[in-house]
Amino acid sequence: MISRISVQSKYHSRSLPYDSEEAKVTSLHFFLHETISSSNPTVAMIAQANITNNDNNSSVPFSTVLALDDILKIGPESNSEVIGNAQGLGVLIAETSTTNLLWYWDFGFITGKFNGSSISMFSRNPTTAIVRELSVVGGRGNFRMAKGYAQLQDYIQNDTNIISELYVTVIHY
Repeated sequence: MISRISVQSKYHSRSLPYDSEEAKVTSLHFFLHETISSSNPTVAMIAQANITNNDNNSSVPFSTVLALDDILKIGPESNSEVIGNAQGLGVLIAETSTTNLLWYWDFGFITGKFNGSSISMFSRNPTTAIVRELSVVGGRGNFRMAKGYAQLQDYIQNDTNIISELYVTVIHY
């Protein structure tokens, strides 16, 4: 036998619409320095499925999972001021004429007025496109409840390093 209990309650919460606070728009410009191969790389393969084929003989075939701890600097030069790091994961999700990576990055800042704050990006990254657009999906500190986008373009790419230039527009509260 199922018992039924009648419940009545009075619940009231004063809530404000999400957009009730004044939104701030911040534009950021910086360079991501990634070291692919050296004695101290900033990207490392952490997993790879053994059931996929590798017809194109790529060093990072479909389903490869990568860990990232890249350096953020104000310029492309190796001696540029470090302003933070980008930590996250990447997964190679397509092996066609366009290599697609699915990235999750948390860009943490360690200097200036954004010290201790971060922005989070989660987006597909078609690596053969000249300019890629990535989604800003969150943040912490000064970038709490962030949304927005980043435009990423490789500035230098060789066998050892990839230096990418980022223009980021962040809407936050």
